[in-house]
Amino acid sequence: MNILVTGGAGFIGSHLVRRLVVQSGHYVVNLDALKYSGNRANTQDLDGHARYRFVHGDIADQPLVHSLLQEHEIEGVINAAAETHVDRSIVDPGSFAKTDVVGTGILLEEARRARVKRFLQVSTDEVYGSVEAGMSREEDVLAPRSPYSASKAGGDLLTLSYWTTYRFPVMVSRGSNTYGPNQYPEKFIPLFVTNALDDQPLPLYGDGRQRRDWLAVEDHCAAIERILLNGEPGEVYNVGGGNERENIAVAERLLALLGKPKSLVRLVEDRPGHDRRYAVDCRKINRMGWQPTVSFDAGLKATVDWYRQNESWWRPIKSGEFRAYYEAMYAQRLKEGLSASSSCGS
Repeated sequence: MNILVTGGAGFIGSHLVRRLVVQSGHYVVNLDALKYSGNRANTQDLDGHARYRFVHGDIADQPLVHSLLQEHEIEGVINAAAETHVDRSIVDPGSFAKTDVVGTGILLEEARRARVKRFLQVSTDEVYGSVEAGMSREEDVLAPRSPYSASKAGGDLLTLSYWTTYRFPVMVSRGSNTYGPNQYPEKFIPLFVTNALDDQPLPLYGDGRQRRDWLAVEDHCAAIERILLNGEPGEVYNVGGGNERENIAVAERLLALLGKPKSLVRLVEDRPGHDRRYAVDCRKINRMGWQPTVSFDAGLKATVDWYRQNESWWRPIKSGEFRAYYEAMYAQRLKEGLSASSSCGS
């Protein structure tokens, strides 16, 4: 299949592109705007491959999207382009709406006009909102609580409307917290690993008891490919790792893998509207034959080892635009926060 992957220089997108090209033999056009978290180095090994082309551009650029779909006779679209970090969405909600809603709308309309055979919107479990008990199912009412999750919910609903209105074959995947190599270090696991490697404090929001379901990036990408190829048009598919953990427990595990003291953990002021728990019911995609294959312990160790062995990838990132962002987000919090309680003792 000829596939357009948007956001393919980002974290999940780059792993997905490599899987589609190298493992599955698809022809992939990677369209990425190379904003702060997009990194050409993530897919540099594919440059020159006969089944791969990188294009620097924005999904909101209608003429560019139109020409790419036509020129490469695109049969499938995977929209993984998104502004993705809750903290940044609180500071700059407008950019999230532009990419996640407006950009998605342009991509959908051009794909429909080009008679693309299958369109997959890559979304998040955060659109369901905080889940105090039980698990979110695909038919649940959406209840996003941050500009990020609200913009993703808007993109989901717009995507699904194209099935109802036009019978355009769209699908939506909603993944849980994904981790692995090449993840931009503003996110929980890479931030804590890279900070710990430098013996810097690990700023943990609130009491650290928020619960997340962790999904290895290779498992997430396998699910995305399966949904694109075998999913039913108009359907939504939850994708979870089955590894629900409290944030504080994950932080402690990372420190243990690195041989660093638990005293590096600092409890800091929580972010506004911080969802307490996410959990998704994955029986629908399980019935399609997908199951996660990477255990959390093995995946976390492999991730820690990657960051330890690839300082040349993350150090330049943390010394650039990221430094100003980090100071704005955490400097005051760390100054005012208290050391973690006895459960995070040295």
